[in-house]
Amino acid sequence: MEMTAWSVLPPIITIVLALVTKEVYFSLIIGIFSGAMLFTGGNFFQSIMTFFEIMANKVGDNVNILAFLVILGILVAAITRSGATRAYGEWARQVISGKKSALGLTAFLGILIFIDDYFNCLTVGTVMRPVTDKFKIARAKLAYIIDSTAAPICIIAPVSSWAAAVSSSLPEDSLIDGFALFLQTIPFNLYALLTMTFMAFIIVSERDFSTMRKTVEENKKEFKIPDEYKDAARTELEINGNGKIIDLVLPLLVLIFVCVYGMLYTGGIHEGKSVADAFADCDASQALVFGSFIALIFISVLYLPRKIITFSDYCECYSQGFKAMVPAIFILCLAWTLSGVCSGDYLNLGGYVGEIVQSNTSLVMFLPVVFFLVSICLAFATGTSWGTFGILIPISISILISLPVEEAANLLVICVAAILSGSVGGDHASPISDTTILASAGAQCNHLEHVSTQVPYVITVSACCVVGFLVDGFTQNGWLGLIVSFACLGGVMMFLKMKVAPPDEN
Repeated sequence: MEMTAWSVLPPIITIVLALVTKEVYFSLIIGIFSGAMLFTGGNFFQSIMTFFEIMANKVGDNVNILAFLVILGILVAAITRSGATRAYGEWARQVISGKKSALGLTAFLGILIFIDDYFNCLTVGTVMRPVTDKFKIARAKLAYIIDSTAAPICIIAPVSSWAAAVSSSLPEDSLIDGFALFLQTIPFNLYALLTMTFMAFIIVSERDFSTMRKTVEENKKEFKIPDEYKDAARTELEINGNGKIIDLVLPLLVLIFVCVYGMLYTGGIHEGKSVADAFADCDASQALVFGSFIALIFISVLYLPRKIITFSDYCECYSQGFKAMVPAIFILCLAWTLSGVCSGDYLNLGGYVGEIVQSNTSLVMFLPVVFFLVSICLAFATGTSWGTFGILIPISISILISLPVEEAANLLVICVAAILSGSVGGDHASPISDTTILASAGAQCNHLEHVSTQVPYVITVSACCVVGFLVDGFTQNGWLGLIVSFACLGGVMMFLKMKVAPPDEN
């Protein structure tokens, strides 16, 4: 069943079950097991062994991310228990005048934290959720803002874990500077640029539509906290400390600074490498756990001697922080396992998709839009954007290498930008994407509600991107595609402004 149409079945089963049953854990387990059954030829006992073999490998490979999530949960619990979040909320009530300001500040903070999408999702959600809750902003809306400034900002930020991942995804024998290629794709990464523009329009105009509008209106009448987070909400009320805003700001600044330094350190900055080379060669997951652990030490030194919280309260934050992260950790482990069963070592879904792409490349002008559509579907099905561009970028290079040098160089930038755009778009919409999962966790929003409210927005932006990449392919001019895609999005926004009434007119 490897590298055949059957390899598409596990992610399809997972996604359909998740949307029908509204139970993401059950759906992931069934999807993974169906993939294991396909791989073992229907051998039930061997399928169980394969299931947990893949999970063990994936958890082992991603143990730094899990450690980062746990430590971040502890930091969140300590900051909350200290009263620093409450102090920030009281300040925000005086400074922030309404919902637009609250969501605008959320978006600004999301754009500011461009280092890594995991760090972005959890930090922005933790800091802004108490503020948005006060204005009865639906947590699905908060999750959308978080998700729209996580991967989209990371994929166009030269200093980020994503830049490093893209730079390292090129074949070693390609003789192409991966970081230089990444920099050239930034202005043509249509999905990232259009998503943040559309998000700004939604915040300012308040023209929510489809399922998001329904959710927003329901929360105006009665603000809803998902059942799975009600215990967390009660925990957050147990504030025993006398922390100030500085006790929130300083740990976050230390966390950001040390994570950036961690990327440079793991990339070899002390071995004589340049900043660009160090970021390109860094181990982002190791840098995040390095930074979060130092931030944990810092927060203990900042809080305990000043008696911001007692030692017993501080120690209790360890268990509270871990418990708060259990849902996200469990879903991530299952999502990684699903991507593992679809990987080249098992069903090889990427190889199957790659064969289809390579056998249908006679019309060069359609390559950008084909790569965009293939990558968005592959990222949606597997829940991994890094895995998607890791598969498709080498394929794009192998296809374009046969063209004349000047034409190939120009098309390569556009095609890689299309792959990165589609990877982020598919990841943005996928219910099994780790970024989507963490955006839900950061906003403490029901995961499937976040997915169902966000998908119409993703489809809207993606449709504009399709037009832009069609223009890119026919003109081989990325700037024209950028202008046309923004014109399409502008038309959509004008249509929504005319046809969708603002909230106060309902």
